[in-house]
Amino acid sequence: MGIILKTIRLILLGPLVAINSILWVIICLTNPAHPKWTSYAANSYGQIGKWILGYRLDIENKDILKNTDRNIIVSNHQSNYDIFYIGEICPRMTVSVGKKAIIYFPFFGMMYWITGNILIDRGNKRKAWSVMDKVVERIKEGVSVWIMPEGTRSKGRGLLPFKKGAFVVSIKSGRPIIPVCVGNFHEKVDITKFNSGTLKVKVLEPISPEGYTLDNIQDYIEHVRNKMIEALESIS
Repeated sequence: MGIILKTIRLILLGPLVAINSILWVIICLTNPAHPKWTSYAANSYGQIGKWILGYRLDIENKDILKNTDRNIIVSNHQSNYDIFYIGEICPRMTVSVGKKAIIYFPFFGMMYWITGNILIDRGNKRKAWSVMDKVVERIKEGVSVWIMPEGTRSKGRGLLPFKKGAFVVSIKSGRPIIPVCVGNFHEKVDITKFNSGTLKVKVLEPISPEGYTLDNIQDYIEHVRNKMIEALESIS
């Protein structure tokens, strides 16, 4: 029975994500790439994921995200399911930074671009760094930015090493980093069950870039990463 339920869920998920993506592309044609769209679209994917996959979120310190303004939000990156539980808690006027290859995903890629998210070509270091400067400008314009600093999916293997991009943006903009730690989806959620589980999320207090420069950026990275490791251990 459990395998049948899982199969039904996965079969439903694809078409619903595609339909939702098409709807958001149509909606955003009135004002493409405006950052107001991103959180609304993200929240809608969150509702789809929670409804179809049957999990619940238990969010600690959620109010920190409600009060976010021109900040850099970082979270751990586990799997393609991230779009659902991260989408559910994405705050208003927040765009994300994602790899350029996302644009080629049918329907979803077009939605990702037209809702105002930022695409980065990780295969071209020069262009990637120029995108980080663009991200700094977006923050100065009043937008918060969500980045997954691991750069790739961990698939439940714990927190992978961080790339520098989010921390460069924080130092250059002078704005703090807000870590969001999501419990192990692979261990806590079992989609073969009707009530598939509760996924714990812990939002940490903002961490200021004060005292850090590009010369000692690795210290900043390790400080944030260690805070996240400690938080993940407490909710796993």
